[in-house]
Amino acid sequence: MTARTQLRIIVAALLIIGFGVAAFKHFQLGFPVWPGERETVWTAEAKVSFEAKGEPVQVRMSLPSSTNSLLVLDQGTAGHGFGYYVEKGQGYGRTGVWEARDPEGAHSVYHRARIYRGGSRPDVFADLGAPEVPEPPVFDDSESAPADALLAEAHAYSANAKGLAIQLSQMIWSKQPSQSVNVLLGEDPSTRRKNAMITRLLHAAAVPTVSVRGMFLDQSDSTSSLSELLAVWSEEDWVVIDPKTGEADLPDLFLPWQIGSQSLFEVEGAEESEIRFSVTSDELAASKVALNYGSYRGAYLIDFSIFSLPVESQNAFKTLLLIPIGALVVVVLRNLVGLQTSGTFMPILIAMVFVQTELVTGLILFVVVVSIGLFIRSYLTSLNLLLVPRIAAVLIVVISLYIFLSVIGFKIGITQALSVTFFPMVIISWTIERMSVLAEEEGLKDVLLQGGGSLLTAVIAYLFMTNRHIEFWTFEFPELLLVVLAVILLIGQYTGYRLNELWRFEPLAKEK
Repeated sequence: MTARTQLRIIVAALLIIGFGVAAFKHFQLGFPVWPGERETVWTAEAKVSFEAKGEPVQVRMSLPSSTNSLLVLDQGTAGHGFGYYVEKGQGYGRTGVWEARDPEGAHSVYHRARIYRGGSRPDVFADLGAPEVPEPPVFDDSESAPADALLAEAHAYSANAKGLAIQLSQMIWSKQPSQSVNVLLGEDPSTRRKNAMITRLLHAAAVPTVSVRGMFLDQSDSTSSLSELLAVWSEEDWVVIDPKTGEADLPDLFLPWQIGSQSLFEVEGAEESEIRFSVTSDELAASKVALNYGSYRGAYLIDFSIFSLPVESQNAFKTLLLIPIGALVVVVLRNLVGLQTSGTFMPILIAMVFVQTELVTGLILFVVVVSIGLFIRSYLTSLNLLLVPRIAAVLIVVISLYIFLSVIGFKIGITQALSVTFFPMVIISWTIERMSVLAEEEGLKDVLLQGGGSLLTAVIAYLFMTNRHIEFWTFEFPELLLVVLAVILLIGQYTGYRLNELWRFEPLAKEK
């Protein structure tokens, strides 16, 4: 296998892994692609109030669970003087239980949950399983004929259980109900009465149906009672129907709290019990929401990633992850453009300094220190010093200059001057030494070309490294550095003309 073939395989693998992992984090874990994106997160709370009489009290409340579009994370419970645990029911969902031996007076227990977009269950009714055929309800003499008429009409305009449920919902909830509907509802056309009648009619047609009570998270009212939907067994799956609108499928922002025969809440050993629900929403950074979601799912990409490190270490890596971007800029400018620099990666170090000191301040400090350093270096040469002592002397002079400039800058109110400690002192000293040798061997022109090329490369690298989107991508999707590596490897085998060579040989092309 040739080196070129091996390189292509490596590059292809790096691209697939880099883009693949980033795509998984975006589409499966919800990591945002653009900085500043925010997600709506809801806090739902249920409060059970009651009057205790000094007897053992047990409060049971069904708890909300995740759907295929909502992720529910228990945030906490409260109930002074009460023990708490969660038990799994025989049917759908979970039940929270609060217990106390002998409480007295008015008490309240709470359950609070945090709801995120992005569910963790493919089927919210999986625990219900395949139902048994319901027993047909008994209608009295006045209801029998209207019920048969509605069922006959709904059968005629439907092809399956789902269609039958939709037709019955539209008839019962019609703004201009028929005479048969009015007879069945009587003098109590309430929401609960209407939904109960739809369920009775579906059971009469041998269609398993259960109620689904929950809250719409997009409701403007922060305190409200639960809404009711219907789950209908259609062929091999449960289908949720909104009786009011006749729409099928569970709404994305509907949070089920109680399904089927499961009790919403029960209080034993107390009286005057009631339950109240409330929901509030707030905006969080999409990255934080994605991290919470990934941590809940136990994703290895979260557990073994930068995000599992202490915050101090994360801040350090935010800067370190920008270095490959600077390296890519250097590779492009040197190998494709043909720009000359002083040292291979000296511009990266200078760009890192600019990141800390700001561009203008960093440029001024670099030019001043290097210029004075070159002058001191030329004087030390006249003293016939050896190489290592000469560089050590230049290093001490460079540090002294930085101290002096920091003090002067602070006195005149230039606080950015205090950031000179980020300058790579030893590298600056070596740069001064190299420029001095280059000036002696090649002349001042080459010094200006390499020094100017280094500064230009550092400025361009700084602009890329401080770009808001690039900073965001390198930290949120560090696997994209594999893509950067793949690009650098491809450039590494480029043997064509550089841009400056095309400009230099342009007169020859014109002569032809």
